[in-house]
Amino acid sequence: MGETGKLTKMLNTSRDRHEVEDWMFTLTPLGVAFVFFIVFILSTDITNKALVMVVGTAAGFVGLQSYWVFRGWRKNHAITVMMGIVTIALVLGLVWLYMQFSL
Repeated sequence: MGETGKLTKMLNTSRDRHEVEDWMFTLTPLGVAFVFFIVFILSTDITNKALVMVVGTAAGFVGLQSYWVFRGWRKNHAITVMMGIVTIALVLGLVWLYMQFSL
C-alpha cells in the first residue's frame, strides 16, 4: 500500500467509541508505576530529586503516548495518531520549560 493509500485509509476510517475508555485504562498502570517511582526517588539521597522526577514522569508518559501513536497507525485512526504526537510535543515542551526555569 502506498503512502497516499495509507493516508486516505487513515482519514476515512472512523475511530472506535471505546478508544477513550481504553486510553483511560492504560493510565492506571502508569499511575501505579508513578507512585512507586516517586516513593523510590523520595527515599534516595539524590541531589536534584525534582529534575529526576520530572524527567522520569515525562519518559513514562511519552512512552505511553508512543504506544498510542503506534496503535492509531495500525488501526488507521488519524485522530489518535495526531493526539499522541501533540501530547508528546506538549510533554517535551513542558519538560524543556521546567529545565529552562529550574537550572
